[in-house]
Amino acid sequence: MKFKIIFTLICLFSFSIINAQNKHDHDHDHDHSSQHDHTGHDHSKGGHDHSGHNHAKGGHDSDSGHELDCSHAGNHHEGEFDPGATAFHHIADANVYSIGPIQIPLPCILYNKNSGLDFFMSNKFGFHSLGHGDGHYAYKGYVLDGGTVRMIQDANFPKEKTEIKGIIHDHETNEAFVCANGKMWPTYNNSTADFGLFGGGITPFFDFSITKNVMTMLIIFLFSFWLFRKVAKAYKTREGLAPTGVQGFMETMFVFIQDEVCKPFLGDKYMKYQPFLMSLFFFILFLNLFGQIPFFGGSNVTGNLAFTFILALFAFLVTNLSGNKHYWQHVLNMPGVPGWVKIILTPVEVLGLFIKPITLMLRLCANITAGHMVIIIFVSFIFIFSQNGAVPAGGWAAVIPSGLLSFFMMAIELLVAFIQAFVFTILTASYIGAAVEDAHGHEDDHGHELAH
Repeated sequence: MKFKIIFTLICLFSFSIINAQNKHDHDHDHDHSSQHDHTGHDHSKGGHDHSGHNHAKGGHDSDSGHELDCSHAGNHHEGEFDPGATAFHHIADANVYSIGPIQIPLPCILYNKNSGLDFFMSNKFGFHSLGHGDGHYAYKGYVLDGGTVRMIQDANFPKEKTEIKGIIHDHETNEAFVCANGKMWPTYNNSTADFGLFGGGITPFFDFSITKNVMTMLIIFLFSFWLFRKVAKAYKTREGLAPTGVQGFMETMFVFIQDEVCKPFLGDKYMKYQPFLMSLFFFILFLNLFGQIPFFGGSNVTGNLAFTFILALFAFLVTNLSGNKHYWQHVLNMPGVPGWVKIILTPVEVLGLFIKPITLMLRLCANITAGHMVIIIFVSFIFIFSQNGAVPAGGWAAVIPSGLLSFFMMAIELLVAFIQAFVFTILTASYIGAAVEDAHGHEDDHGHELAH
């Protein structure tokens, strides 16, 4: 029961924080007109023009001397294929859910300080079901840009459903401008509470929508609930019998984590923390595996810093709130250590309290994101060697090596999915174990405890 409760709490808290992150990962310089092979697609309304003209605000000279030309916003221009931008585009969060080329609308929950809360489905933006999540309409002052909602800065922009000619990006400032009613309308980036660390900041609107990453977590939460209920029922109905099927598979992993992680690091206290550690392991593992299913969702939940931050925050809180006297003495007092050395070591130990969860957060995010990007870049070789369709023979020649490399990387990623879930869990167990272990030492002639 504790395992189910803790698993549920981790899921729910992660849902809320992923929303608060507002899909900042998507706000990068990308060129929709050159990222993909768009042959056969109609971008006459929502296409992005990223080449052949300069970009600046509102059709007027900017500080850099560039100009935005709204007259080209609806035209489609083929440009040089950019595998890096394509990779970032595919691992980013969005307000649409993708199954192959099909775009499925998701609920948009948007708040801005002027008009308050708005709730509607993302298909109000009029994106094509077969496309890349580019909206052809503005709705209530918002637009859909590559699957991500942006808010138009001008409060005088019509709030009713308004057709837009396209969206133009300024690659120098990472700004986006909506072409509608013969004018250029600047938009806000998504709000990101990162204190400018990743180029984000607080804007007048917040996006609390059910994005594809949140939808993926909901799917995994429901699947996990069904799976663990099924296993629990099997233990009741098959009491005393050898486990079979799903029960046997889950028991193998459960016993492995219990015997190789919980007991060695936590000793006789392992039962108290085992539900938390099991929740971390299975939630990360299922999300990792789900993210590798081709053409289904394309989600990158464990590669999202907001998500890994929450997992690391849970580990930080459980570790330090469980810390005993011996643990805090080691951090703040360090018995037996000369006073002048404490001046140096104490700040290092205190800093270490925060470095540990930060490394947990970054390790999981970086490993999962890197794997997804490498696979996408391998597939991109086909478009690179075909010169975006201009040299079909080059593309066909790259199909087999690109496919083999992608399959090899997917096999590696399958292994990484288990390894990263295990590494996150075992490191968390080691941190908790160090916080709750009893003092093991001896005292000198003056009664002071000597640390080993």
